Amino acid sequence: MHDKRNCGQTLSLNKDQEADQSNFRDPATNAELEVQEKLSLLEWFANEYRRFGCSLEFVTTKSQEGSQFCRGFGGIGGLLRYQLDVRAFDELSDDGEVYEDSE
Repeated sequence: MHDKRNCGQTLSLNKDQEADQSNFRDPATNAELEVQEKLSLLEWFANEYRRFGCSLEFVTTKSQEGSQFCRGFGGIGGLLRYQLDVRAFDELSDDGEVYEDSE
């Protein structure tokens, strides 16, 4: 579920996290937080994708390719609109560590 707390924070919780009431309490004061809006991630995508200049396509598992796509991406996938230079990720991070490709 996609939950909004009264402090303006947006959380995306799975079913187990949603059942844990500690996710609905302020960690500093232990006060119960009010959920202002609750909707599924799919519903949020359907309502908001245009704001980001995206197109939305639903892939069903009724074909071999669709089933493979859903299994491979855990049910959600995306395609980049512009080419991405992955070599930029090999440069130094802010904390001075070097990230190397493990494959």
